[in-house]
Amino acid sequence: MRTSYDRIRSEMVAHPKTWLITGVAGFIGSNLLETLLGLGQRVVGLDNFSTGHRENLDEVRSNVGAAVWQRFTFIEGDIRHLDDCRRAVQMADHVLHQAALGSVPRSLQDPLSTNEVNIGGFLNMLVAARDANVSSFTYAASSSTYGDHPDLPKTEDVIGRPLSPYAVTKYVNELYASVFARSYGLSAIGLRYFNVFGRRQDPSGAYAAVIPRWTAALINGEDVVINGDGESSRDFCYVDNAVQANLLAAFADAASRDRVYNVAVGERTTLNQLYADLRASLTHLGIALAETGPVHGPMRAGDIRHSLASVKKAEELLGYSQPITLSQGLAIAMPWYVQLFAKGGASGGSNEVALETPAGGR
Repeated sequence: MRTSYDRIRSEMVAHPKTWLITGVAGFIGSNLLETLLGLGQRVVGLDNFSTGHRENLDEVRSNVGAAVWQRFTFIEGDIRHLDDCRRAVQMADHVLHQAALGSVPRSLQDPLSTNEVNIGGFLNMLVAARDANVSSFTYAASSSTYGDHPDLPKTEDVIGRPLSPYAVTKYVNELYASVFARSYGLSAIGLRYFNVFGRRQDPSGAYAAVIPRWTAALINGEDVVINGDGESSRDFCYVDNAVQANLLAAFADAASRDRVYNVAVGERTTLNQLYADLRASLTHLGIALAETGPVHGPMRAGDIRHSLASVKKAEELLGYSQPITLSQGLAIAMPWYVQLFAKGGASGGSNEVALETPAGGR
C-alpha cells in the first residue's frame, strides 16, 4: 500500500526544491541531508560545529557520491547571529531547523548558553524565515516539554511543568512559533522527538545519549551505568522516523500547520530491557561481551520515570505511518556502531540516559 511518505518522496523527486537544514553536521541533521540529497533535492546546511562533526558530513558525501554532493552548499555559521541565518535561508523553499544545544544535564550546568542558542537562535531563524517568505518551517521540539505530567501516553495538548532549563527553551520555541503564525502568517510545525537514535549519533562526550553510549561501553568491556533501578522506560525512536516526520511536515496542508506533533513509535521499553536488547544485538553480530551486568547509580536530576508517546495526531494529520521499531532500528544501526568502535571511534565511559534527543549537534 502506497503511504503518504511514499507519495511525498515521489513528488520531491519529480519537483526538486531547495532546503535549509540548520545543525546539518549533527546526528539528525546529517541524516536529513543524506535523505534529501538522495531524493534529488538541493540543500543548504548551516552549522558552527559546536556539537556537530565534520566527519558526519564526510560520511554523507561518501555515501551519496561526488556528483550528488554538488547539490549541497555548506555555510559555517551560528544561529545566534541573525546575518548567518539570513544568508542561509535566502534561497530556501523549506527550512528544517534542527540546531540547538541539547541535553538536560548540560542545561542544568549552563542555562545561559542553552537559553542563548535555543531561544535566541530560534527567534533569529523565525525572523529570517519570515522575511524570506519560505514555504514551510519545521523545527525540532522535544518530549522534555511534557515535564512532570504523569499521564501515559503523552498527547500533544497536555503538558506539565518543565523539569530543566532545556525543557523551558523547547517549550518557548513552541510559544514563539505560535505567535509568529498569528502575527506574521509563518505557520510552523514542531516535532517533539522522543529518544531518537541511529547512525551518526555521537557516543562520546559528557552528554551522549544512552544507546550509542552503552553500545560503546559494551564493546569496550567497560561498565554500563543505569541511573536508578532500570525500570524507568522510554519510547525509543529510530532516526528514519524523525526524517519521515520532517518531510511530511514540510508538505502538510494549511489546516495541519501551526501545531506540534509527537515523533515516536508508541512503544515503551525499560532501561533494563534496553540493556538486554543491546547485548543481544551485539552478540548476534558475533561480538564477544563480558559476562558482567550493569552498574546501577542514582536517578539523574531532571529525569522522569516513564515516557510513552501517542502518535495518533501525526498519523491522522501528517500521514506518519509504519515507524521503525526499537528492535528494527537496532538491527539497522548496530553494524554502524560496531564499525565505528572497531576503528577506535569512541569510548564508553560513564553513561547517562537522555530524556530527550538533542536536536542539533549529535
